[in-house]
Amino acid sequence: MSTETLLNLSSNSLFIAFILLLIAILPIGLAVKSKRKMFGKVGLLLTYSAFTLQLVYFILRWIAVDHAPVSNMYEFMTFFGIMLTGSYLIIHLLYKQIVVGLFTIPVSLIILGYGSVFTKEVSPLVPSLQSHWLTIHVMTVAFSSAILSISFATGIIYLLRTLDVTKKSISTFALEFVMYCLIVVIGFIGVSTYFNLTSDTVKVHFENSQGKEETADYTMMPLIVNDAALTTDGEQIGVLQITNKVDAKKLNSIVWAFLVGTILYVVLILIARRPLIVLLKPLTNRVQPALMDEITYRAVVIGFPLFALGGLLFAMIWAQIAWSRYWGWDPKEVWALITFLFYAAFLHFRLSKGWEGEKTAWLAIIGFGIIVFNQVFVNLVIAGLHSYA
Repeated sequence: MSTETLLNLSSNSLFIAFILLLIAILPIGLAVKSKRKMFGKVGLLLTYSAFTLQLVYFILRWIAVDHAPVSNMYEFMTFFGIMLTGSYLIIHLLYKQIVVGLFTIPVSLIILGYGSVFTKEVSPLVPSLQSHWLTIHVMTVAFSSAILSISFATGIIYLLRTLDVTKKSISTFALEFVMYCLIVVIGFIGVSTYFNLTSDTVKVHFENSQGKEETADYTMMPLIVNDAALTTDGEQIGVLQITNKVDAKKLNSIVWAFLVGTILYVVLILIARRPLIVLLKPLTNRVQPALMDEITYRAVVIGFPLFALGGLLFAMIWAQIAWSRYWGWDPKEVWALITFLFYAAFLHFRLSKGWEGEKTAWLAIIGFGIIVFNQVFVNLVIAGLHSYA
């Protein structure tokens, strides 16, 4: 079977899995509101089927590219989304809480959708990636991040169940802001898809931070460019010019995401005439807060040591092989350390200070924010050795 055929089959498997997960939200939502077990069974059947197809995608793409498909943003975010689906199924086997899927699956879909906006093209690995430690390091980080993300979903559920979302407070404002951030990601997916389908690529020439001529292919309308950037025709472009130490093309994508995401959020609020957290709260009426708190804690207990292995230990071994040093204070390495220290503090406060309930939920949400910042913003905007991703 040819490489092209394998890649097409893998992409089709992933697309069908995405549709099945999207459909699964409906019966799972009905299962949360109804006492009939049939809805939950249908939702789980769809989720298991989708996860199986996701694994088919992963295996077929691995065979096609002849290395673990986790070497760029598309492959990593896709694998992250797959592992989040798998993590939910594991948690459901342990705790039988279908409501966790109602909040986990949409996050998984957002991650998969986010990954889909990046190029799916197969290219040869750069020398630093030609190592088995790439597979071990990145897959462990993705799996551990997915398990830690479960604590984000259960933290959201706990807060929706326990907070009086009809009253204005710092907690309700912060929780609504989390909803806004998720809408921003959806906005990014939408605007990226729109520009990819309707606009031609714009080539922008500029000098990078090393003073060398570089060309960036903008798929989105260039609002932000680097200093002295010009088009192929020699014309100035962009609304704002920034330092060449920052990847303007990727920052441009983030600005578009916030613009479109904010508009989408405002439209939703105007239609609903109430905050999103008020709309979501009824879905948690049958939830046991203590059980959600327990799942949040257990997810961190499992995910934290795995992240320590993948994000630090395995990463340092790979760094020594690739760059002849275990640690170099690259932005990605720094934020991996910050993530490790945060979750170490999480467990410390939980075990020694008795931080339970609402405090645990907020720590889980902040931790997920750090993971997303590390995997998205650091990769896309801050220049470093991991910028190839």
